Amino acid sequence: MRKSLRKHLSVVVSLLFVFPFIAGAVEFGTFDGSPDALDAYVGKGQWVVVKIWAHDCYVCNEEAHEYVAFHNKHKGTDAVMLGISIDGKAKVEKAREFLRRHRIPYTSLLGEPETVARFYQRKTGSPWFGTPTFIIYDPTGKLVAETAGAVPTTTVEKFIAGYTASKKVKN
Repeated sequence: MRKSLRKHLSVVVSLLFVFPFIAGAVEFGTFDGSPDALDAYVGKGQWVVVKIWAHDCYVCNEEAHEYVAFHNKHKGTDAVMLGISIDGKAKVEKAREFLRRHRIPYTSLLGEPETVARFYQRKTGSPWFGTPTFIIYDPTGKLVAETAGAVPTTTVEKFIAGYTASKKVKN
């Protein structure tokens, strides 16, 4: 009996050391409930524009069509959109309705509000302000910009063009 207890205890202790590393990689989930993380999308050779949104965010609703057009224009070439909803499990149906209503073609992940706030602060070093919030990663996966509030897609395109041009000049 002692041997069996020791064996079980060693397994539990091992999991305590491993689980935080596994859990740290899974920040969000898909809308079907599967775990997912931002790292699966960045650093793949394209710009990634992350839009953190909520179903009841006025600005998110107003500019949704612009970001659908941005994604459709740039996907497969130089940039993709990735959404992160802060609606969490409690409001997942309202978030799904947002995606349907605006015909969002790009991947959106689902996070709990507190998880998204911690993620944002950890990644940017800045406090979380609310939605919409944008985080931009260059093609290598380096976080190069973040801001809260309404951002026209033309501003994102100018930023990407300027950042790309400045990197080419310095090389």
